[in-house]
Amino acid sequence: MKDYESYKAVYCGLCKQLCKEYSFLSSFLLNYDLTFYVLFALSAGKECPSFSKGRCRFNPLKSCNYCSSQSDVFSRGASLLVLMSYFKLLDNIRDSGFFGKLGSTLLRPLFSMWKNKARKKYPEYFTACKNMYLSQIKAEEDCAGIDEAAEPTAKLLEFVVSELSPSSKTKPAYEQFGYHLGKWIYLIDAACDVDDDIKHHSFNPIYNKLRLTKAESAEFADGLLNQSVYLLTSAYRLIDKYRFEDILDNIVLTGLTKTQKDLLLSGKENVNE
Repeated sequence: MKDYESYKAVYCGLCKQLCKEYSFLSSFLLNYDLTFYVLFALSAGKECPSFSKGRCRFNPLKSCNYCSSQSDVFSRGASLLVLMSYFKLLDNIRDSGFFGKLGSTLLRPLFSMWKNKARKKYPEYFTACKNMYLSQIKAEEDCAGIDEAAEPTAKLLEFVVSELSPSSKTKPAYEQFGYHLGKWIYLIDAACDVDDDIKHHSFNPIYNKLRLTKAESAEFADGLLNQSVYLLTSAYRLIDKYRFEDILDNIVLTGLTKTQKDLLLSGKENVNE
């Protein structure tokens, strides 16, 4: 329960930061990926975060615990989430059918406003996200192989995570952890989306290589993901964690593999996060 309350406090703290910097509507972008980023950033720094009680932004009758920090960790997490969501929206406009394209296009002015604010605060994050988006488009146009297709996401996470390193001595471990985590994220999405991508004639590096359905390619994809998990956990163990280590261990050392097995090998389509 202690770890659950701590995790929720960081989640709610990120939600509060989104509302503060980008408006109430931006909190609908909130996800567990960027909550993990903030947790990891807080664990890597020596500053001790604070906790306070407050009212939920969605339900004022509900009391929440909020985690906050004197550093800009939550601001960086919120800005990174906004920028990644903006380029995801552009990708939806490019790849979706008529109605999906229409909905995303209508949302674009709002996302652009948020993007401009985030770009002004953290131009290096905007550049990294833009490079990822453009590299991903090129990889798809070139019908890239599996490793090449995963490279843009891997490089983005390598940069974002390496920025948290406290010194040049520890930076290689942060880079390797971020790189292989990004690769794992891309590959698990690709492995789960094989059938949908076949149906919609969308690019999928696993299908392009094997010409198999999701069920047929599950073991192959599981092997690729196991390689990424081994490499990212090897780097993760070299990184000092000053707090939240139990939560992070649960996610990195147990959660990734469990999610992978549940999604690919047990026939489940959804996993509770």
